[in-house]
Amino acid sequence: MNRFKVSLFVISVILLFTSLAGCSLKSEEQVLEETQEVAINTFQQESVDTNTELENFSLYLPGGFEITEETMSNLILQRDDQTYILFYNALEDTTSELNYKAAESIDESTLLESFEDENRFGYIKVLSTEEDSYELQIGVGGVKITTRTSKDQLVEDTEEMMKMANSIAYTKQD
Repeated sequence: MNRFKVSLFVISVILLFTSLAGCSLKSEEQVLEETQEVAINTFQQESVDTNTELENFSLYLPGGFEITEETMSNLILQRDDQTYILFYNALEDTTSELNYKAAESIDESTLLESFEDENRFGYIKVLSTEEDSYELQIGVGGVKITTRTSKDQLVEDTEEMMKMANSIAYTKQD
């Protein structure tokens, strides 16, 4: 009976490691496809409620993110050791393609995809910077968020950044 339990334990451990290894062995192409799907699906979802009030707008800030600097048109965000730059232009509405056109004209992208509905225009740009390292840019109208990320974090960062970009609500100025 003890041999059976030991064998069962060994098989369970092997299966666990095999499934975990399979997750990190996704090809770049697979990760980019999943990233694109997550960007589109998150864009199409109803925006999440804002949880952070700033002087000119409010936004949803995921757990673990903190604002380290705020300027006239940028927020510098930090999560662990990763930096995110959020640029916003209150003069551009949610259907603006200005940031997308700028992204389209600079560098060769590994992935560049746009999507829209009747009220918003969004896009994702991924640029391979070195092996398993990427520059990720998410935009919705006059908002764009950029970070450097790894292949393993690309999908999660895409989802969180799209939620933030979708959530921005500008405060009316008198």
